[in-house]
Amino acid sequence: MIEALKAKLNEEADKLRLELNVTLPAEIRRAVEMGDLRENSEYKAALERQRLVKARLGQLGERLAKLQTIDLEQIARDAVGLGSKIVVFDQETKVEETYHLVFGDALELEDHHVTMSSPIGRSMLGKKVGDLVLLKLPARTRKLTIKTLITIHDATPDDLG
Repeated sequence: MIEALKAKLNEEADKLRLELNVTLPAEIRRAVEMGDLRENSEYKAALERQRLVKARLGQLGERLAKLQTIDLEQIARDAVGLGSKIVVFDQETKVEETYHLVFGDALELEDHHVTMSSPIGRSMLGKKVGDLVLLKLPARTRKLTIKTLITIHDATPDDLG
């Protein structure tokens, strides 16, 4: 899972570097050739995009650096941890829900992804199949039973989606 995430982030970074070093300079040159830069919306848009691309590249660099420090051997093989896919049963609503536990700094969460630093992520961390999870919310406390657990060690690419 971590290698797949690194590959995805590196792919995005490569595309952004190409845009930053090739596409945007060409757009800026074209806009400069049009003349008066004070009222040139193409020029302003290209500069703004350049700023956003640089910021995103900085975020990706930080995230990739954090990924390098993760030691998979420190993640439990039989309990909820980073990268786990968890199926829980809500005892009140009688509905099963699926969650994927992801990094706390994840910028773009997909459906059913929760960060380890979120209330639900913190409440599930370290729990095992059959354990009761008490999720304390402002209005009530949810009681969830862990039905299925696939840890990062056992995950397949299909489990990550």
